[in-house]
Amino acid sequence: MQHWKRQICGWLMAGLGFLPAWIGAQPAPVQGFWVAQNFRFHEGTTLPELKLAYTTLGDPKNPAIVILHGTNGSGTGMLNPAFGGQLFGAGQPFDATKYFIVLPDSIGAGRSSKPSNGMAARFPSYNYGDMVRAIHLLLTEGLGLSKVRLIVGNSMGGMHTWMMGYLYPDYADVLIPMASMPIDMSGRNWMTRRLIIDSIRNDPDYQGGFYRTQPKSAQYASTMYAIATNGGANGLQKRAPNRETADQLLDRALKAPFTADANDTLYQWNASRDFAPEAHLEKIKATVLMINSADDERNPPELAQAQKALTRVKNLKVHLIPGSEETSGHGTTGQARWWAGQAQSVLQSAPVLGP
Repeated sequence: MQHWKRQICGWLMAGLGFLPAWIGAQPAPVQGFWVAQNFRFHEGTTLPELKLAYTTLGDPKNPAIVILHGTNGSGTGMLNPAFGGQLFGAGQPFDATKYFIVLPDSIGAGRSSKPSNGMAARFPSYNYGDMVRAIHLLLTEGLGLSKVRLIVGNSMGGMHTWMMGYLYPDYADVLIPMASMPIDMSGRNWMTRRLIIDSIRNDPDYQGGFYRTQPKSAQYASTMYAIATNGGANGLQKRAPNRETADQLLDRALKAPFTADANDTLYQWNASRDFAPEAHLEKIKATVLMINSADDERNPPELAQAQKALTRVKNLKVHLIPGSEETSGHGTTGQARWWAGQAQSVLQSAPVLGP
């Protein structure tokens, strides 16, 4: 740990460009970043400075709740009305006057270091192991949080939550991994991700990652992936009950402004290649509430491999949201109304780990 230097690099009040309406008299979001010196990635590459951004709500003296975002997301994205608006207000499950809410930006996302900052394809080919280690260092060395009450993550954040549970088994009392399964990256989940990766890499405009204009394949592949693995069968059918409306929905998605960078997108999906929790599940000590939706295209509950893996998780509770025309498949857990009550219950009842 000698190559790490604690370096808080500024608290930026109201730097979000907006204040969600639900905040009202509640603590305002505060932005900052911490720089990890000489961060060594799994393959041996070292960055002299790795910038890790974060957003917080509330008093750091209160018990901490860490929220981990999904692929292509950011910490501030979790402040939206459907998520933060259901959780962080007065009297809500993660009341920001009672808890210290921390929303990190993972490596490669948000305001944290990423390929589009200038290195392009020279940026280290990070994986989930690098991302989770960086989050833990941000929390412990950057923010001085020796322990937290709860870690909750959605989609990629859910996978990172599983990893935090076995890599740092004494760090959190409660884990809430959502829209994820504790099984190795495989099956349709990986195949569809690789289609995005290969579509970008094989685009002639990609130029090995040193392009002058954004390769169009990034938007097309991302749109195809989103439709194939998100929305829910009944939810999407309700939105597109005939060919005409389906065409309109697709055309809007393909014509919508696409501001993501192709290298950032490729790296984000490729990072999941090392997710392999199955050999480590017995190490988890925390109370675990796994929340999934029955119509999740990426994590179907009927997977036998997942059912077998879950038997090895101690202190496990499962909340499976029934699929319907009102749910949205993999995107369902991004709406806290489906699970806020269960989260509040486990947060209040779970024992504190350690002395």
